[in-house]
Amino acid sequence: MAELSTTARPYAKAAFEYALAASTLGEWSAMLATAAAVSQQPEVMRFLSSPAMTTEQQAQTFINVCADTFNAGGENFIKILAENKRLGLLPTISELFEAQKAIQERTVDVELTTAFALDSESEKRLVEALGKKLAREVHVHTTVDPLLLGGVIVKAGDLVIDGSVRGRLAKLAEAINS
Repeated sequence: MAELSTTARPYAKAAFEYALAASTLGEWSAMLATAAAVSQQPEVMRFLSSPAMTTEQQAQTFINVCADTFNAGGENFIKILAENKRLGLLPTISELFEAQKAIQERTVDVELTTAFALDSESEKRLVEALGKKLAREVHVHTTVDPLLLGGVIVKAGDLVIDGSVRGRLAKLAEAINS
């Protein structure tokens, strides 16, 4: 994965800088998300790895499959990726682009796993507290995991806050075993 990120990073950075300068971050985000999803389809993956197709044919076919998704800049981006045999990097490019976009927009996606569904007021208070702690606008995605004994697990990028009973028991076991 590290190698993919290293190879994809300059493309993601170029796309981000172009989109930022053109004030089209949302449009580029959608284009890259669509392109990433299309590139992961088994038929498309076979097509892209076919030695019988030229890079021009790959780029044009890819653009045709995505039809109305790309603007002129997006089409040029796909052509450059095809010329450099990097269309397979689209999922990683999209992911890195989204990370840059979140930094620019001061937002963060948070995965919230709870033992039971939270009422809207509790979720609102938790989102506000996380927003203050992370100094960002929080977009929360909530999942209920009945296997949790209680509490909550918060994941925001590299940050993991395990406030579940299971998490506390694991920490206790770790402390006892050390």
